[in-house]
Amino acid sequence: MNYVTLCTNIQDICENTFTADQLAMFAEQAEQKIYNSVQIPALRKNVTGSLTADNKYLTTPADFLYAYSLAVVDGDGAYHFLLNKDVNFMREAYPVPTSTGLPKHYAYFDADTFILGPTPDDSYATELHYGYYPESIVTAGTTWLGDEFDSALLNGALVEAIRFMKGEPDMVQLYTTMYVQAIGLLKNLGDGKLRQDAYRSGQFREKVS
Repeated sequence: MNYVTLCTNIQDICENTFTADQLAMFAEQAEQKIYNSVQIPALRKNVTGSLTADNKYLTTPADFLYAYSLAVVDGDGAYHFLLNKDVNFMREAYPVPTSTGLPKHYAYFDADTFILGPTPDDSYATELHYGYYPESIVTAGTTWLGDEFDSALLNGALVEAIRFMKGEPDMVQLYTTMYVQAIGLLKNLGDGKLRQDAYRSGQFREKVS
C-alpha cells in the first residue's frame, strides 16, 4: 500500500475528507506507535566507522536511536564485540584516560557520542548495528511497512483519525481492536519468526488433540 492509497482508504472508511496535514499526522503517529511496539527489519541499519589512537569517543550516526551491537575490528580482521555499560562504570573501570588498549566496553556518553574503554591504543575499524526511524511513508511514498504489513499501518492510522474526529466510542473500540489484532500478527513476524529458524528452533508444530 502506498501513501496515496492509504489516504484514500482512510477517507473512504471514515466517510470524511481530511486535509493533507491531517492525513500526514495520522500516518506518522501510527508509524511511531508501530515502530516502538515491534522490531522489524526496516528499523535496522549497519554502518562502519573508525577509531583513532588515544581518542576514546565515537560519534553516532545522525539517525541513531539505539544500538544492537558495536564491534571493533582489529588489524587481522577479527571482530571484537563490545559490552554495553553506563558512563559511571566506564569512569570507574578506566579512570586514567591515557591507559590504552583494545576497547572492551562502550557507553552512551551523550545524545551523539559513545565513550569506549580502554582508550584505543591504535586506529581500528568499527561496525555498528543500530535502530533508527525509517523515512515516513508520507515523504517516501512507499515503505516496508506499507508494502509488507499494510493492515497494521492502515488500522493504526484509522485509530488516530477516529480519535481526531471524536468518533463514537464503539467505532473507536472497533478500530482499536483491529489495530491490536494487526499488531499481534506483526509481532509474531518481527519478534518471532524473524528471530528463529528451523535449524535452531525446530519447525512449528500445532498441537493435535
